[in-house]
Formats: sequence, C-alpha cells, structure tokens
Amino acid sequence: MKSLLPFLKLFKKQWFMMLLGLILSFITLAAGIGLLSLSGWFLSASAVAGLSVATAQAFNFFTPAGGVRFLSIARTASRYGERLATHEATFRLLTDLRRWSWRRILPLSAGNLQQMRQADILNRLVADIDTLDHLYLRLITPMLVSGVMLVGLYLFIAWFDPVLAISLCGLLLLAWLGLPVIFYRLGLQPGRQQVEAKRHYRVMLLEMIQGLAELSLFNAVPLYREKLRQSELSMLQSQRAMAKIAGLSQAALLLINGFAVALILYLASAGVGEHTQPGPLLALVVFATMASIEMMMPVAGAFSHLSSCIQAAERVNEIVEQRPHICFPDSEQNLAQDASIELANVAFSYVPHRPVLKHFDLRIGSGQHVALLGETGCGKSSVLSLMSRQWQAQQGQLSIGGHNVADYTEPQLRQMMTVVSQRVYIFSGSLRNNLKMALPPGKAVDDLQLMLVLQQVGLDNLLDAEKPLDQLVGEGGRSLSGGEQRRIGVARALLRDAPILLLDEPTEGLDKQTEREVMSLLLNFAQGKTLLMISHRLLAMANMDVIHLMADGKIRVSGTHEQLLESDTVYAKLQRRPQI
Repeated sequence: MKSLLPFLKLFKKQWFMMLLGLILSFITLAAGIGLLSLSGWFLSASAVAGLSVATAQAFNFFTPAGGVRFLSIARTASRYGERLATHEATFRLLTDLRRWSWRRILPLSAGNLQQMRQADILNRLVADIDTLDHLYLRLITPMLVSGVMLVGLYLFIAWFDPVLAISLCGLLLLAWLGLPVIFYRLGLQPGRQQVEAKRHYRVMLLEMIQGLAELSLFNAVPLYREKLRQSELSMLQSQRAMAKIAGLSQAALLLINGFAVALILYLASAGVGEHTQPGPLLALVVFATMASIEMMMPVAGAFSHLSSCIQAAERVNEIVEQRPHICFPDSEQNLAQDASIELANVAFSYVPHRPVLKHFDLRIGSGQHVALLGETGCGKSSVLSLMSRQWQAQQGQLSIGGHNVADYTEPQLRQMMTVVSQRVYIFSGSLRNNLKMALPPGKAVDDLQLMLVLQQVGLDNLLDAEKPLDQLVGEGGRSLSGGEQRRIGVARALLRDAPILLLDEPTEGLDKQTEREVMSLLLNFAQGKTLLMISHRLLAMANMDVIHLMADGKIRVSGTHEQLLESDTVYAKLQRRPQI
C-alpha cells in the first residue's frame, strides 16, 4: 500500500472536482433509494386508500406523485453530472500523474534506464499509469459514497423503526467491511497476473512491429507470431480469471441483498414502528432494502482491482524513484569563453570490467574541424555520449570552453551544442512543430524563416503544398523518405545554430548523391564552429583539420588527410576501398 502514497498525494490538486463527483454520486444513490422507497409506499398507500370511497377521497395523491417525479429528475440529472464530474476528475488525475512521472523521468540518464527495455518503459508510462485511474473511479468513490449512504439509510429507516434500521444496516455494514477484504484476497494473484500478462503482450507486440523488417528478412515472423499468440492467450486467461472473480462478487452481493430483503420482510411483517399491522411502510422498507444493492454493487469489485493498482504503482515507482546518475548544477555560472573541447585521461565502460575508453585523450580547439574514425565498437559514439552527458565517465575530466562539463547547467550545456545523429526522430504532428522543437528557449522564428531553412536543406518539394508547414508528417515520419528525414535533422541543426556541432554518422544509410548533398550542407553550416564528426567512412576527410583513428578505446594515430595517406597504411587502404 505504501507504493500508492506518492500517487494519492497528487489527488490533492483535484480535490474540488473529486469532491463534486462524490457529492453527485451520493445524490444519485440517495435519489435512487428514495425513488424506489417512495414508489413502493405510494403504490401500497394508494391501494389501501382505494379500499373505501372515504379514504380514497381523503388520500393526497399529488404530493407523493410530485415527489416521485422530483426524485426521478434528480436521479437522472445527478447521474449525468456525476458521470461528467468523476470522469473529468479521472482525466485530470491521469494528466497530473503523467506530468509528475515525466518530470521525475526527464533527469534520468541512459545509465538509469539501460536495464529496461524500451517497450517496457513505454508500457509503464502508458498502461500502468492508466491502471491507476481505478484508485479514484473504482475504489475511493464507491467506498466513500456507499459508506456515507449506509449512514443515511440507517437514519432514514430508523425514523420509522430503529430495530429494522439496525438489522438492515448491520448486515450491510458486515458486507461493506467483509466483502472487500475477501475479494481483495481472491483478486490478489489474478490481478498481478493480469498486469504482468498485459505488459508481456504489449512489449512483444511493440518489439514485433519495430523489428518486422528484420523478422521478415530472416523468415522469423511465424515463430514470433506464435510467441505473440501464446502471450495473448496468457493475457486472456488472466482476464478470464478476473472476470470470474468480478462475477462471483456480484453473485455474493445479490445473495446478501436477497437475504436482506427476506430478513426485512420477516421482521416487518409484524409491523413497522408503532404500526402493528403490515401496511404501506412495509413496502417502503422492503423497497429501500431492494434499492440498497445499487450502493453495494461496486464495493466488492472495487478491491479486486487494488492488487493491479498496487503492482502498477510499484512498476512506475521503479522508474520515478531512481536517483539520476548524472546531476546538473542548479544555478548558472559565467562559463564557456570559447567552444574548445578537451578530454583528458578518460576511462569509461557501460558495464564493469568491460572498458570502452581507456585513458582517452582528445583536444579540439575552438573553431577546429575534427574527425574521429574507427571500426564499429571502438568507442567513437561513446565520446559523443560523454560530451552530451548522456553517460558519465568513471575516470578523467571532460571540459568545454576550459570548464568542467559538470559545471554547466543542463540548459547551458544544451545551448552549447547541436547533435546530428544517424537516426532522426520525427514525431507525429505538423512539419512546423517538428522543426520548431529544435529551437533553444527564448528563440522564435516565423514561418518565412522556416521555409527558407527547408529550401536551404533541399526540401523544396515539401513547400509545394497549399499550407506546407501545416502538413502532417505521420508517426515516425512515415510520409517522408529516409533522405527527407535526414534533411529535416539538418534543418533542425540550422535553426539551433549552437557553437559546437557534433555529427554521429550523419549520412549513414543514404545514397551517394544525398550523402554528398547533406555533408556539403553540414560543412557549410559548420564554418566558424567547432566540429566533431564520428564516422567509420572517409567522407569529406579532406575538409577536416585533424583526423584521429581510434582502436580499442584509444586514439591510435592522428594527422591531416594528406599526412595519414602517406604515413598510415590502414588509412590509405580505407581511402582506396570503394565507399558503398
């Protein structure tokens, strides 16, 4: 239960809407019980009054009839308002939960999340947080409303007959206290299995969609589809188990309500209150007993969802309660006199005892263009990850502008550099929003500037639409080709215009013509900036001031393009090798 406390604290923000939903829920139940009780009394009293002409003429038909109409309208209106209020409160709570979770996750680095699969993280942030809406809608609301209504029902019945009130409400109180405990125990294991089964199925489904090309290439789609089918069957089995428990809870409540009706019929058959003969009041208390099932029906099922809520909270807490591996200073200082970069005696590994960088040294002067070459796995991209502080070195010092990189606040560090990676992330939305997301805080550009940047990167074809910047690019940029996506990445870099430009395989996977065009754009943009390009290919090496060749986590040899062609046989062989 402790795992739910951080989420329950967030409920304070929406106290008004939650309270409004509770009040309207209570009014709905009170109107429903009152309507059925009054209707039962009215029908019985009308029948008794009709036994003689005198009593029929003396009986007031209009006031009870008006009460029935009033309660009918009140129940309908309050039910509608209750649905609006409780669902609005639920959606607001979910929004607050997601905001809170994202604020806690944003400071986390890749080191915090390296043990988790991406699909599992996505499932925790979406499905598990959605599960937590049961706390208010299916647990807090029905329990509080039924508890208050139980007190109201006792006061209502006690007005006519305290003994009947104690008998009825005592039985309902036992059910109110006992059934949640029983069905919480019954739903404990199935609820956890359901959350786990959903997680496993969604993770497998997302990974299959993401890796469909590779699975098709190796003819592994049928095998993976069978695994997915087994996971789906496991999820359906857990849902079936939960449905059985829910059905059992409803059956138990029906049985208790039937017993309560029989008990009240037996006790009230000798008279209600001062009346020693059965009469209209008998119908009133019996109908009130029958109506009480409406307030008790959600109670047992509410706690069957508690175990899944607790597990969902535990899974979310596993992420949000982590301490960031990389911390930034809270206050800004006057730093970065220039855009130089220096790594001195840096040692780094992703996992213990498997070093990626070993006593690594690198010096890049302000405005200098440097290339870092090497085979896959030699540690090139790790250098960029350390500079952007996605990871933290275990040893050594990394400085920018003569200051330790750890002295920069996160906004300061992000404003110092632009990273163009081999993978460009395109988000579902308009072309305008996908470009503006690269702008640093406080910088604004108009649509004309955005269109000029698109022209600069060779995306004139996207400007042919009637409203080019409003066109949707689709999830993952599916309406764009690979070259167009890469050019949008370059356009973002042009809009950002930071003094340090970091390129990580910026032309990987492009055809030769597009590769030359993109590289030419980046080199022209890098004039006057500090440039570090990571690559395993010899593209545009003649434009570099210094080229470093890496091997086994260290710089093996350095020099200009011409010097390395003359002195390093490996580099000369790479130059002669056809560039695919």
